[in-house]
Order: sequence, then C-alpha cells, then structure tokens
Amino acid sequence: MSKLRIVFMGTGDIAIPSFLGLVSNGLIALVTQPDKPVGRKQVLTPPRIKQKAIEYGIEVIQPKNARDQEFVTKLSDLKPDIVVVMAYGQILSQKLLDIPPLAFINLHASLLPKYRGAACIQAAIDAGDSTTGITVMHVIKALDAGDIIIKKEIPIGDGETGGELHERLAEISPELLLEAIELVASGNAPRIQQDESQVSYIPKLMRCDGELDWSLSADHIQRRICAYDPWPGTFTVFTETSGRHKGRKKRLKIFPHTEVIDHFNRTSKPGEILSVGDRLVIACGKNALRVDQVQVDGSRRMSSKEFLLSSPFSLGDMLG
Repeated sequence: MSKLRIVFMGTGDIAIPSFLGLVSNGLIALVTQPDKPVGRKQVLTPPRIKQKAIEYGIEVIQPKNARDQEFVTKLSDLKPDIVVVMAYGQILSQKLLDIPPLAFINLHASLLPKYRGAACIQAAIDAGDSTTGITVMHVIKALDAGDIIIKKEIPIGDGETGGELHERLAEISPELLLEAIELVASGNAPRIQQDESQVSYIPKLMRCDGELDWSLSADHIQRRICAYDPWPGTFTVFTETSGRHKGRKKRLKIFPHTEVIDHFNRTSKPGEILSVGDRLVIACGKNALRVDQVQVDGSRRMSSKEFLLSSPFSLGDMLG
C-alpha cells in the first residue's frame, strides 16, 4: 500500500476524513477547487481540505478548470498509480481518467445506482429511506455511472438531519476507501455494473429549493426539514397583515425538530395556521405539523412560543 502513489481530488468537507486516511498511505498530492470569496466581505477563503493538506505538507493543486491541458500535464507528471475523487465539483475529461494505470475511483454518498448526482444525502432522508451508504466505483465520463467496486450500507436515524448523516458518512468512508484501494492494488477489485433501470438523478440544491410546499403530507414536510438542515434550510413565506409593513412578504425559516399532529378537519387548507398558542401548528396536505424553532429574516432564531408572543399571526392565516 505504501508503495502506491495516490492523488486525491476533493473539495467538500465530506472528503476530509478520507483524504486524511491516505496521508500515511501513499498520498502525494491534493487537487481541490480554487479559493473562493466568502461572506459579505467576500474574503478569499481556501477549502478546509486545502488547509489540512498544508498542515500535513501535502502538495496542493488548484486548477480553475480540471479539463485544461496544463492541469492534465501536471497530473500526468505526478505519475499517480491511483487517483481518488470525492466531492470534487468539476467535470473530468477522458484524458484525466486515462492517466493512472491502476484506477481512477470515486467515493459517492449513496447506494448506487440510486441517487446519482449532487444532493444524494438529502434525497435519501427526504424520500423516507431507511438506509443509505457509501459506494466506491470506477470513474467514467457519465455521471456516477461507473462499475461498482464496493459499498457500505448504514441505517438512517429517526429524525436525523442532512448535516448529521453527512458527518456519519464521512466517518465510514476512509476504511472503505482503503479496502477498495487494496482490492485495486491486488488486481481483485470487482467491476459490478450498475442496473440502469434503478437509476435516479438528483440535481444540486439551491437555496430556493428550501421553500416548503404545505400541500405535501406532514410526514414528508417533517422529513424535508430534517433533510435540508443545515443546507439549504427550509422556509415558508407569510404576508404581514398589520402595522406599517402591512402587505409585505417575509420569510420564516423553520428548523428541526418538529412533530406531526393528527388533524382530520377537511375544511383546513394546506398552509393554514391552526394554533398560535404555545407552539405554531400548520395544516398540511395530510395532518398538521407543530413547529418548535423559527427565525424571521433579519431576526434571531427562537422558539415558536417566543415568536408567537409578538408575531402578526392569527388563527386561519395562510403560509406559503
């Protein structure tokens, strides 16, 4: 293992444990995205994985475009036996994929072929799946479509958030990666073709995707609030009905954890406020949802009880 020359390509935080797992196992370089401006002051900030690489004295390469010939030549000059990619964030060319003689492999946070694409962690929670996992596969030009080497399945906890599941998947990845590399190095790595009839594609989430659709069941909305925490977060829109800002629309962020309430009043409409007492209760397409933590844009996060003490909400008002 130590004789192998390994290049790691990754940007997202989920890749950090796997990157660190290779530091003493043949890692020669990190390829990651360029530093980006962050926050209101647009401070140029490196990916956290770059900071880890510098800490361990690992060479860092940050091409603006991984398809540029200059980078292809640079990677070729490193003479890697294996290239590992996880949450890198750029499309790779066939010229790149052809460089390592042993394998170009990818760690993907789903049980392929289900949930190819970007937001697979959130998708598994949102769909109500009982399990998810990490898949290690050979990389081909088609998105997440390469032959599978190995998988590891884990249960999804009741009420587990996207952020919590992200951390657990990151933790199990290094051991699985080392096992896959050993299989590749020994020439015994399986090549299990994916069943194309079972494929689903999940696009990258945008902030606007967090707007809640109250026509969904309360169970589904509860799962989505968990799935989209911390990114992109979930929110609903309401209209101020009094005061100097009457008629203005505002966003109300909604956080885990919530409670599904049996509600059989067929005259209630999805998004209708059913309670403004100790907790905010909202009618859904099926049943209702009790919300415990909220935040109005421009304000701080607070309990719904605290919010309702000074909120403009009344019974029967509509959200969304």
